[in-house]
Order: sequence, then C-alpha cells, then structure tokens
Amino acid sequence: MKKTSPKKGVSPNKQLQKCLTGIKGFDEITEGGLPKNRTTLVSGGAGSGKTLLGLDFLINGAIKFKEPGVFMSFEQTDDELFTDVASLSMDLHGLVAQKKILIEHVILERKDVLENDFNLEGLFVLLENAIDSIGAKRVVLDSIESIFAGITDLGILRIEIKRLFRWLKEKQVTAIVTGEPAQETYTRHGLEQYISDCIILLDNRVTEQLAIRRIRIIKYRGSKHGTNEYPFVIDKDGLSVIPITSVGLDQPGTTQKVSTGIPSLDKLFMGSKPGYAKGSTVLISGTAGTGKTSLAAAFAAASCKRGERCLYLSYEESAGQLVQNMGSIGIQLEPLIKKGLLKIQSKRPASLGLEMHLIDLYKLIAEFKPITIVIDPLTSLLGQGDQREIQSMISRMIDVLKSNGITSLFTSLVNSAAQNDTSGEIGVSSLIDTWIVVRELEEELTKKRIRGLFIVKSRGTGHDSDVHKLVLSDDGINLLPMESLSTGLANKEKKVGKNVSEGKN
Repeated sequence: MKKTSPKKGVSPNKQLQKCLTGIKGFDEITEGGLPKNRTTLVSGGAGSGKTLLGLDFLINGAIKFKEPGVFMSFEQTDDELFTDVASLSMDLHGLVAQKKILIEHVILERKDVLENDFNLEGLFVLLENAIDSIGAKRVVLDSIESIFAGITDLGILRIEIKRLFRWLKEKQVTAIVTGEPAQETYTRHGLEQYISDCIILLDNRVTEQLAIRRIRIIKYRGSKHGTNEYPFVIDKDGLSVIPITSVGLDQPGTTQKVSTGIPSLDKLFMGSKPGYAKGSTVLISGTAGTGKTSLAAAFAAASCKRGERCLYLSYEESAGQLVQNMGSIGIQLEPLIKKGLLKIQSKRPASLGLEMHLIDLYKLIAEFKPITIVIDPLTSLLGQGDQREIQSMISRMIDVLKSNGITSLFTSLVNSAAQNDTSGEIGVSSLIDTWIVVRELEEELTKKRIRGLFIVKSRGTGHDSDVHKLVLSDDGINLLPMESLSTGLANKEKKVGKNVSEGKN
C-alpha cells in the first residue's frame, strides 16, 4: 500500500483552479468552467449531446485557449466524427490536420476486456503517446463503459477506475469521460460518480412533441455552482446553455427618454422629456386589428431615425409583408433596412422550441448590437410550452434585454372574447415598465367602430390615463381626444370614458 503525504508549501486555502470550456453559458453556471487538471464525468442517454460536449470542449480549447487536446474514442472512427460535426461550424478536420487535436480510435478486442487478465497498461501507453505528441492539456474519453465493459468484480472495477483518474491527474490534463446513466446511478457501473471531481448530467426529453435538452451540475468538489436544470441547445455553433435563472434586479435607473415615434402619444407621458424610459420594457396589448403592429413599427422607425439599430422579431408577418403594410400608413421601413439600421427577422414560433428562440435572441443581440428591440407578438410563443416554462422564458428574455440596456417593445394579442381585455394574457405584466392597451370601441351616437388607446401604467413617469381615439391614415398615426362616450365591443355594458385605468397606475 502506498501512503501519500501533503506537499510542502501548499496553502490549505488555495482555491480550486478552473479550465474554461468556451461553451456559451456553461462557464457561467460552473463559475469558471471544469476543474483544471482533474476529471469530469459527463453522463447522458443516447442523443443527449455527450460526445458533442467533449468535442466542443476540445475545439474551443485549441482555438480560444491555445490548449491542444486528445479525443480517445472507443465507439466512433475519425471519419464518423468528422461526418457528425460537418453540419456544425466546427473545423475538426482542420484542427486535426494542424495537430492541435489528436483523435485516437481504439478498437477493444474481447481479450482486452476479460476480467481475468484485465489491466490498463496498454491504454496508458496509447494515451501517454497521444498526449506527449501534441503537448495536450485536454483529454476526452468516450466512453468509460467501453473500457470496463467486461469487469463484474466491483473491487477490481473501483481500483482500476481510480487508477485511470489518478493517472490523468498526474499527467496534468483536464479530462472528460462520458458515460450512460443506469437506474439511480450516472453510469452503468455506478462507481465513477464517487471518484469524479465533477458530474454533469445531460438529458434529452420530449414534451408535447417538442424535444427539450437540459443540463445539470450534479456535483462539483471544491466549488460553488448552479444547481438547477438549465436548457441548452445544439445548433451550427455547437452547444449553448441558457444560464439565467431569475430576472435580475440590479439594472440602474435612468432619466433618459426615447420617443414612441408618435408625437401625440409622446405628449401623454408627462415631464420635460416625454416618451418611454430608455432601457425599459413596453407592452402594447389589444385585440386583433387594433393597431399594435403599427405602433410597434412607428417606434422602430423612430429609433432608426435617431441613428440607433433596431431589431424587429416578427412572428406573424414576413419582412416583405411588414414593409408593405406599414407603407400604407406612411411608415417607410425599406430605406432603414438598406441603411443597416433595421433588421427584420421573421419566423414561425412553432419552428423552434422556447430555448432556441431565446438562444437566437442572444446571438442576434451579440451580432447586430441593437439599441431597441420589437417582438411582435410575444403571445405567439404561448403555444410552445406550458405556462411555467413560458413565463420563465419571457422573464429571462426581459432580463437579457434590460441587462444590455435595450429599450424593448412587445405586442400582445388579447382574445376578443375576454372579459378583461387589459390582461395581456402573458402573465408577466409585473415585469413590464410601460403598459399600453389598444381596443376597439363603438361610438354611441354614430355606431361607428373606432380604435381607443390608454396607458395602464408607466413606472416612474406621470402619464395621461384617459382613453384617446387612435387614428391610422395615409399621413401616419395620430391620437385625438374622445368626443363622445364610447362602448368597448368586448363588453358592451361597460362604458369607457375618462380615467378607465384609474387605480392601475
């Protein structure tokens, strides 16, 4: 038996060193990445993303951190791995050619895994040669079940697993080993989880015909870490984790204002600088055909005319339809698109899961760097998950917008049969800074249908709470005082006149 003693000169308070993975969001939930020069177990079922996480770890290490890596595969050949990542923006073949990553495909024969004559010496020789040949700092073994498939004696198994993990630690490499969970354990053998310094669980579940991937840090010796399940997606750039778990409350306040794009609406916000608070969230809710998109487009156009970039996410109309329709009320979007100030992104909500919509927003913000954002309508996302998931996603969306100082405007479609047509139907009105309601009204004398608008609330800003007539014409958008009593079409017994939102400010 070999006895070890503490090394001299090592401080007992020395903090655990970490190795950045370069995977979007992952380094945030682990507060710095994986434990450096130690072994991490990545557990997950088929199709959960274990192999891709390992490749992402090595590729980012080679490109971003100048750390070469070795990928030892017991299941897939080099060509199979190249094919698997061909659809992604990962130049694995090029990195292998440059000797920044070395792929070792090991074929285990039956005699290699027999319990009577099992030892890891051959594996250690292969690994050592691979690590030394390129000066590797990162290693991935995929998968550990293949190495120990023939061992049934738990005593021998534990000793050999400890040998492997200790050997990797002595080689001063940051290692990932992959495994498949069994009942109540994170690998088939159930021992690696006790020896590993860090355990990451990947899960790919299907809910209401939508695939949802989740990642969870089960264990991390010597370090704080996020303990929740976090959504992650796999796209052309590899893995992306959504790390935000709650809406941040540390955004600084501001007295700066931005125009709504409609002079008569600006005047409803009192103060020396009328309009929306810069960096705030605005919700415009109402039934179909009440002018929500027109108000949103006016805001986007005004932002671009100030020289600010605006991102417009349209979930119901294509960019061409939006440009054409807004041109009919004097809002010309085409010149703003050509100048590069306005970017219209049109997608059907059902084409992606909630996580992918949020990841897309992250990436668009990073690439386009908008000052203002319009999401029209936010309620199109309601059918893409249960209420808890939707509210969580919208909360995280608002958090990322506020943390980037982006002034954001959402539209919300309200059911015309709803008795309370100021609800917004998204369940996050408490997170909204300014809330405007537009609705159809009927003039009592002429019986003509008109549009009405009023401000439900605007935090930190005095505002007019009367109902105003909303007029859309060739000359643009204008608000006029109500000349007569009008009745809301959704509830004809309820009169809508002055101060309809009184008490909701």
